[in-house]
Amino acid sequence: MRSKARKIAIVGVGNVGSSCAYSLINQSICDEIMLIGRTPDRAVAQALDMSHGMEFIHSRTKIYTGTYEDCSDMDVVILSAGGYPPKGQDRMGMLSTVADIYGDIIPRIMGSGFNGIFLAAANPVDVVTYIVWKLSGLPRSQVIGSGTSIDSARLKTLLCEHFSVDPRSVHGYVLGEHGESQFPAWSHVTIGGKPIQDILNQHPVRFGHLKLNEIAEQTKNAGWEIYTRMGSTHYGIGNALAYITRSVLYDEHRIIAVSSILDQEYNQTGVSAGVPAIITRSGVKEIIELNLTQEEDRRMDFSCRIIRGAIEQLKLG
Repeated sequence: MRSKARKIAIVGVGNVGSSCAYSLINQSICDEIMLIGRTPDRAVAQALDMSHGMEFIHSRTKIYTGTYEDCSDMDVVILSAGGYPPKGQDRMGMLSTVADIYGDIIPRIMGSGFNGIFLAAANPVDVVTYIVWKLSGLPRSQVIGSGTSIDSARLKTLLCEHFSVDPRSVHGYVLGEHGESQFPAWSHVTIGGKPIQDILNQHPVRFGHLKLNEIAEQTKNAGWEIYTRMGSTHYGIGNALAYITRSVLYDEHRIIAVSSILDQEYNQTGVSAGVPAIITRSGVKEIIELNLTQEEDRRMDFSCRIIRGAIEQLKLG
């Protein structure tokens, strides 16, 4: 019998936070979820609504509301408080807003004695991940961003439609910014263990119509397509956050494309970007450095320079 409950706090109970909580509950990933919202009534309503569905789930998760000061014994604090970019702007349009939000939130959480794992989801997520790391004073291993986890999943979904395979048989990562400068590392994309470029070269009749640059563009724009049609994207990222959280709580050592603080990996410092990393009970156990092509190296450097430029605007020290 476990002597300690697995406890998760979710800061921000909008579409992303509530979708994440719903995924955690339905997958029975944790024992307790504490919701923290800017509007207490909404947080209470979310907790009540989800608790009323427990009869239909094979295990019970305790869900309730709390405050930043109640985070001392949480294993993971998921940060989804934020907003949506102004019309006509990309995710970086939220920069000043999230800097103010987390400038208030993180010191209060750390003041509770919290020493677990931060998992950031608010956009621009790579910059938010770096802000959280700097403000918390925690080791870089304990601060994770959802990064390009959802983008990598979108890439696999697109590819499985073209190659008629299950997306779990497609392996590969989108790297860099969760945003406009992201890119798939095509040199490491495989289907059933076979490099995608080999498949294209060996089957020109079947797959000659495919253009990898168009698939990369579709991957990048997938979130915006959903956003413009629905006003938000939340189910996919909610599942991604639950997936990362499971790897932490169960010490699964899954390799996931997350936003990690880089310290010489990929020849980058002073930045957080989407890279494959081994996720364990202690957070980021190890960043996996792929042997990128010269062009992929160039694109990684370009993407990190964009993120770093946004970080430097904040003058975090």
